[in-house]
Amino acid sequence: MNRRDFVVGLSAANLISFPVWAAGEPIEGKDYARLQQSVPVAVAGKIEVLELFGYWCPHCFHLEPKLEAWVKKLPANVSFRRIPVAWQDTQVPFQKLFFALEILSSRSDIHLKVFEAVHVQHLPLDSDAGIAAFASANGIDKVKLLDTMKGFAVTTKLKTATQTATAYQIDGVPTLAVNGQFLTSPEMAGGEDQSLRVAESLIQKARVSR
Repeated sequence: MNRRDFVVGLSAANLISFPVWAAGEPIEGKDYARLQQSVPVAVAGKIEVLELFGYWCPHCFHLEPKLEAWVKKLPANVSFRRIPVAWQDTQVPFQKLFFALEILSSRSDIHLKVFEAVHVQHLPLDSDAGIAAFASANGIDKVKLLDTMKGFAVTTKLKTATQTATAYQIDGVPTLAVNGQFLTSPEMAGGEDQSLRVAESLIQKARVSR
């Protein structure tokens, strides 16, 4: 979801082997963008892929199943992280919820459960009542979840996430950032599947440059 649109609408084992880009090499300035200034990666020695997203974004929700399957196939020398983004105060609770769940829950399905709660069940997860209902429905201590969302650890993670999103200068979500050098998205690449294929090509490009 574009920021403007939202406002208007409110070793060998480590070698990367991906399908050949069907339409030739992705085109810089069309299918992806190169950052003028690289952003430091979190894990030294690995190629980093970030998804900058928002639980409030329907496009992020639609991408999620494909992205989750894609991430499972990434080789060991690629590090993947999600960074929740907020452009308005009403979106900040979704960031806090992501980080609180990251701290409290080890369930692999909880991320998609949040998306479904927002876009299918239409739970108001930007409110304490909605978050409490979500927690109860998913076997999570609602008091602990709400307390964690207000705690220091989440506040620190929130600050870092905001700094990261600012460093990448994104204007829409979902956006995939590769190795602190490149950005692509379904909007840029012309679709969800295409954006993942572009990301694969950019991972290859980052590996070669190293």
